[in-house]
Amino acid sequence: MDERERHDRGMARRRQVLGDTWVDKAQAGRTPFNTEFQELITRYAWGEVWTRPHYDERTRRVLVIGTMIALDKWDEFRMHVRAALTEGGFSADDIKEIILQQAIYCGVPAANHAFREAGVIVAELGKDESV
Repeated sequence: MDERERHDRGMARRRQVLGDTWVDKAQAGRTPFNTEFQELITRYAWGEVWTRPHYDERTRRVLVIGTMIALDKWDEFRMHVRAALTEGGFSADDIKEIILQQAIYCGVPAANHAFREAGVIVAELGKDESV
């Protein structure tokens, strides 16, 4: 596969996972300074890793959300929680279970913050089935 094919596959997967609105916003925010980075993540994160056949998309989403908690990357955490709820078929309970699992391995303060961040998104999207 050449770089153009990898980019095209990556862009298709990126849109599938994050949704057109989010990707269009990221594309509109491209500048001469960040364009090469946007191309890099489209080709490699999305076109190389997210398209690998071993794990399904749902498993990859769980891994990414959990990793973002572990790394304290809250912008990316919010983006992937929102995408999981709107594009990935996840429920609020799915997100809750990921955070509870990470509470043990990443610590209670990280999980506490994750519940706060995810709770805002869950409420905003009207996805809180348990209330």
